[in-house]
Amino acid sequence: MKNKSVDLTQGSITRAMLLFALPLLGTSIIQQMYNTVDLMFVGNLLGQDASAAVGTCSWPINCFVGFFTGMGVGIGVLVSQAYGGKDFPRLKKILHTAMGFSVIGSAVLLFIGWIFAPAILRLMNTPDEILNLAVMYARIYFLSMFSIVGFNFSSGILRALGDSRRPMIYQLLGGFANILGNTLFIYIFHFGVAGAAMATFLSQTVAAVLTIRRLCHLQKEYRLCLREIRIEPHTLKQIFVIGVPVGVQTTVVSLSLVLLQSQINTMGVTSMAAYTSYGKLEGLVYFPMWAVGQAVTTFVGQNLGCGQLRRAEKGTKVGLIMGILITVCITLSLTAGAHVVMRLFSSDAAVIDLSSKIVVRLFPLYFIYVFVEIFAGAIRGAGKAAAIMCITLLNMFAIRLLFLYIAMQIFDTVYDVALIFPATWVTTALCVSIYYFSGKWKRDWSESASPRTA
Repeated sequence: MKNKSVDLTQGSITRAMLLFALPLLGTSIIQQMYNTVDLMFVGNLLGQDASAAVGTCSWPINCFVGFFTGMGVGIGVLVSQAYGGKDFPRLKKILHTAMGFSVIGSAVLLFIGWIFAPAILRLMNTPDEILNLAVMYARIYFLSMFSIVGFNFSSGILRALGDSRRPMIYQLLGGFANILGNTLFIYIFHFGVAGAAMATFLSQTVAAVLTIRRLCHLQKEYRLCLREIRIEPHTLKQIFVIGVPVGVQTTVVSLSLVLLQSQINTMGVTSMAAYTSYGKLEGLVYFPMWAVGQAVTTFVGQNLGCGQLRRAEKGTKVGLIMGILITVCITLSLTAGAHVVMRLFSSDAAVIDLSSKIVVRLFPLYFIYVFVEIFAGAIRGAGKAAAIMCITLLNMFAIRLLFLYIAMQIFDTVYDVALIFPATWVTTALCVSIYYFSGKWKRDWSESASPRTA
């Protein structure tokens, strides 16, 4: 089978970053289209209550899944460093330990989500009229955890090896399965919000099976053998050193969004549905910059793994420029057509008007967050995830909740309360930039240094 990996340790930096980042960008857009398709079916066929129920579930689900998403980042950093240093025995241990951990982690998520979904949604001030719908959606969604975590881990491993193309293709096939699932379960069989969750299960399972199958067909030196999946304690400890800080960071940020959602839930179903619509469109802005940030993480990890510090720094600069250009183009386009685009997510005039106001107010400021994603991506690639965790906890949790408390005392509309987002983007970007330019993240690495464990 032809190798579709991109070698990030040699050749033109801009070309290598583009070849690697473009499939990542495609993957992120496809992932967002999953959510967009779900909301289009739910919002237009099932109504405002169903849309609000699905929306209010998204943040607690992200909160639980976020920890393992962060662990996947840690796995990717270790894989990229081992692959860059051609340490294939270590790479094989990382791969098998990661997949073993994904099974255990998925089981824990399923248990927690199924048992505690009603209590969590009540704590979020979910209105009584949509509580049963939300619980039903959440419980069925959590059945997808084995597929979601498995795909995140396995696709992250492929990207760390320089193959961002196949995960995009597998995600695209999963996207087609998602459309098929929504059509069958919502439009034809009339399963309601349960049908949306079932469509997610179908799509994520398709993507996960294809991605794990690809791991089983890698080079013999480090391919996945299902019979050899086991957790190697020392390797798991290495994964935890990087993955736990990122996982905690992701979980806490999601928790801050859960608390924000709980306050928005007190503003009524219209505000909930409008915020849900905005959140789906926001993904079209966030995921591309996330894709570039992930490309920077892999680029830095591979180049540090083979002792090329200067090239790693140059790649970060290229990623920053790419991220800003992509984000500005997307935000300007969506801001100009906000009212038209929001009609895709809802047929309710009040929801369309309110969500459009949020877009117009926030999207022009979104370029600020590019600095966070790119510099944080580089720092994680060097294995310094704990520093980013501390910065994130301070700004995206503590300061964000402080701003939320103040905003709730002053404002009474969701598009005013949403101003806390750009406020914390600024504080986080400043802190991450200061840490990056301090050079602390690269002190363990030097030009032509031998590969080492982060």
